[in-house]
Amino acid sequence: MKKAILGTKIGMTQVFGEGGAVIPVTVVLAGPCVVTQKKTVETDGYEAVQVGFGDVKEKHLNKPLIGHFKKADTANKKYLREFRLEDCSAYNVGDEIKADTFEAGEKVDVSGISKGKGFAGPMKHGLHRGPMTHGSKSKRVSGSMGMCSFPGRVFKGKVLPGHMGVDKVTVQNLEVVQVIPEQNLILIRGAVPGAKGGLVTVRNAVKA
Repeated sequence: MKKAILGTKIGMTQVFGEGGAVIPVTVVLAGPCVVTQKKTVETDGYEAVQVGFGDVKEKHLNKPLIGHFKKADTANKKYLREFRLEDCSAYNVGDEIKADTFEAGEKVDVSGISKGKGFAGPMKHGLHRGPMTHGSKSKRVSGSMGMCSFPGRVFKGKVLPGHMGVDKVTVQNLEVVQVIPEQNLILIRGAVPGAKGGLVTVRNAVKA
C-alpha cells in the first residue's frame, strides 16, 4: 500500500456538492498517528511501519508496552498497527501521519469491525422455515438438515444459527469528499463499517 492512517468513526452527515447535490458522508477522525517503530529486512525480515493512535494513560498499559513507547520516545498510544508501505524509508520513528495525507477525490478502502448483532437464529441466517399451519411445531427452527444414506452428513460451511456481526469488514473504493486538516477529519462518501467511536483503517484503494 502507498499510504494509510488509523482513525475513529464519528458518525454520518451530509454535504452539498456541485449543483446542490446532497452527498451522504461518514466523518472519520483520522490521526494524528505517530510512528512508533520501523521494521527492516535486516532485523525483522520485512519492511513495515508501526504506528500508534489514540492517547492512553500509562496505568492502562503493561510494562512491555510502556518500555516500547519510552524506547521510541513517543506518547503512550492505545492502538498499534503495522502498515507495509511501498516507501517505508520516508518515515522515521516519531514522525506524525495526519489527515492531510489524503486528498479530496481519492479512492480509499476502509476497514473496521462490524456492529455486533448477537445470536442470530436460522431464519435470520437465511435458512428455510417450517410449515406455519396444520399443527406444525417447527415454524422458525431449522429442522432436519441431514442427507439420506449417502452422503449421510451435513457439508462443511453450511450456514447455521450463531453469532452475527463483530467481523472485520472492508469497504472498497470509497471516495474522499473532503479533508479538514486543522480538525483531523476525513469525510468519506458512503457508509463505513462499525459503530460510532470504533477504530477504522483508511488506506489507498487497491482496485482504483
